[in-house]
Amino acid sequence: MRQDTYKVASNPVITYNEHMNVLFAGESQTKPSHQRGPKVYDFYLMHTVLEGKGEFTCGGKSYSLRAGNTFLIEPEQLVSYSSDADEPWLYRWVAFNGPQAVELVQAAGFSVATPVNESARIRRIAALYHHIFSVFRKSQPAAHIQAAGYLQLLLAEFCSVHQLSEDNAALTHLDDTEKLMQQMIHYLSTQYAQPVSIEQMAESFGYNRAYLSRIFKRYTGETPITFLLKLRIDKARQMIREREGLTIEQIAASVGLQDSLYFSKQFRRLYGQSPSAYRESVRQMKT
Repeated sequence: MRQDTYKVASNPVITYNEHMNVLFAGESQTKPSHQRGPKVYDFYLMHTVLEGKGEFTCGGKSYSLRAGNTFLIEPEQLVSYSSDADEPWLYRWVAFNGPQAVELVQAAGFSVATPVNESARIRRIAALYHHIFSVFRKSQPAAHIQAAGYLQLLLAEFCSVHQLSEDNAALTHLDDTEKLMQQMIHYLSTQYAQPVSIEQMAESFGYNRAYLSRIFKRYTGETPITFLLKLRIDKARQMIREREGLTIEQIAASVGLQDSLYFSKQFRRLYGQSPSAYRESVRQMKT
């Protein structure tokens, strides 16, 4: 049987960050039926179960937890949690507060209504807890900054899972054609800077090019080629406004158009002036 252990390390830097503060971090192999609470905390306290089982109660609702589950205790919430009598849990935790904490916690999918999350990357998550604990133990001058960085990476693990879940839920309400349309627009919007072609897009989706073009035009009124060209020219127009240090040729290449003469011709066709004339008009507006 495992020995009961309790390890904790506090932030050695006594300072208040206006964005977020990591207060302490630790790890515990609990005794069977070990219980905390009912009680409240005045900071966020996040636990991830590495081994064993237990129960967490928040807002009058109980959750049975096992390895891979993470539960978040929010400030001023009455909670209690206890380890299993036969398989007591081993968990790591981190405490934090600050204005930015609210936004990060919400982005990670945690709330009073959903205080429990799960991740398949348990080893990665466990390592991030350990990194916070280690920098506090070493009492390094920049421990508070390092710990805040590791905490953001930790919450980002849950943010990725939460966002994927939301995206999948949204897609289930769309029919197959609408899903395909969203996939095509996303593909073109993220790959425009590459020498991408409609044939490559069709091949990646496993459809015939003519079929994709027909579907795309039905929904947008434009062919994928026209949409891609306009997207590239619009991105180039933005770069002309914001990147004065780049030549017109460099901007053209940056949006996936290697032929600067073709780029200038299409820019003039869409906006009624050459890229150079547009850059000059922008300069005059700034003076």
